[in-house]
Amino acid sequence: MKNVKAKKHLGQHFLTDELIAKNIADGLINHQTNVLEIGPGMGVLTKYLIPKEGINFKVVELDTESVAYLEQHYPSLRGNIISGDFLKMDLKEITTDSLSIIGNFPYNISSQIFFKVLDYKDQIPEVVGMLQKEVAERLASPPGSKVYGILSVFLQAYYDVEYLFTVDEHVFDPPPKVKSGVIRLVRNNVEKLDCDEKLFKRVVKAGFNQRRKTLSNSLKGIPFNREKVSEMEIFTKRPEQLSVEQFVELTKFIQLNLLE
Repeated sequence: MKNVKAKKHLGQHFLTDELIAKNIADGLINHQTNVLEIGPGMGVLTKYLIPKEGINFKVVELDTESVAYLEQHYPSLRGNIISGDFLKMDLKEITTDSLSIIGNFPYNISSQIFFKVLDYKDQIPEVVGMLQKEVAERLASPPGSKVYGILSVFLQAYYDVEYLFTVDEHVFDPPPKVKSGVIRLVRNNVEKLDCDEKLFKRVVKAGFNQRRKTLSNSLKGIPFNREKVSEMEIFTKRPEQLSVEQFVELTKFIQLNLLE
């Protein structure tokens, strides 16, 4: 069977560098038994995951041409190829146990993949993914960085996020217009935030939706008693200056003073 043709609407850029593929596969350090690769394409990463001992390995692929290619070239995978859209899947149907995630993520859905990871954070102990370098850096950036944002805070609340290495454009077919970055997420010990988690999300989103303003101004859409705001230094800061822990403390204050 001939090689799979990359499809623009699926955001496909096939990695051609074997060493980089091996390094990504070796990025899994905390996996348990079950490992799921998202978007294996022609299996450049897959071939280094199949031999790993002690894992129950599956792949999920939306492109039917890639599914046919994998079935022909990796017969040991037959029965472990899920043809479908990862974003629409119930991961509990794959396994009710822990499930590590790995892949060369399509640029156009990488953020959606990580939001889904958060939905299953109690099931997913580790993620190793390659995505657009700018997005990878944002997810791993610490407070105080200009690229620190909503998803940075949400992920770092429950995961230790590490930027592993950069991948140049020329090692893909077709080459993307930007560099890629590989990151690793390892679940931390936080089972539940010490605040109302729904309100926490609301506060973080409200803050970063007007990131150039101080929190005193950007949080005006949340109705809470603002009598003490002028006395509290945290409200003079901009959202990118706050750590996860500070967002938790801010949420607790607002929770105690809600007017709704």
